[in-house]
Amino acid sequence: MTTLRLGDIAPDFEQNSSAGTIRFHEWLGDSWGVLFSHPADFTPVCTTELGYTSIVEGEFAKRNAKVIAVSVDGAESHKKWIEDINDTQNTTLTFPILADPDHKVATLYDMIHPNASTTATVRSVFIIDPAKKIRLTLTYPASTGRNFDEILRVLDSLQLTDNYSVATPVNWKQGEDVIIVPSISDEVAKEKFPKGFKALRPYLRLTPQPNK
Repeated sequence: MTTLRLGDIAPDFEQNSSAGTIRFHEWLGDSWGVLFSHPADFTPVCTTELGYTSIVEGEFAKRNAKVIAVSVDGAESHKKWIEDINDTQNTTLTFPILADPDHKVATLYDMIHPNASTTATVRSVFIIDPAKKIRLTLTYPASTGRNFDEILRVLDSLQLTDNYSVATPVNWKQGEDVIIVPSISDEVAKEKFPKGFKALRPYLRLTPQPNK
């Protein structure tokens, strides 16, 4: 199995889900996508993750992003699990959970790490852009809940830096100053960034977020 790297095309697939058959690329359409995996249904950490993702799904939608989960159990099991998620996390989960009992999606996305478990998928996250390219990968241990606020933050950064000649500094959040990329000269920067910039070093120039 070839490891998926940033910039690779996200593998397409057709698979059943809690919301019916999903043809992945077709389902994504022109949206960004967040695909995240779970080792099994009725697992405690994942129950909290799916609940929180459901609560903030509107934030993903604001960013033209669709969320989709995958677990190795079947669609009917997923539907029962969703009842538990809704009840314990005080939400109404509407996004699909892929049913992957044949490990098709897990194999395509290299989600089974034999040294961690020979059968359970690791808890991975993929951000996929509208061109179907993988833009972020994260892999967490089974014991640690993922930070979906961080995934939203990365989406903000990717969408900003795709459209402007900037990068985002450590712990950056929406509305904070950004970094002008080194390939832009000071002269060009003065034209591109009318709000001005502060040069801490010739290679480290801060400017207000250009789309705010």
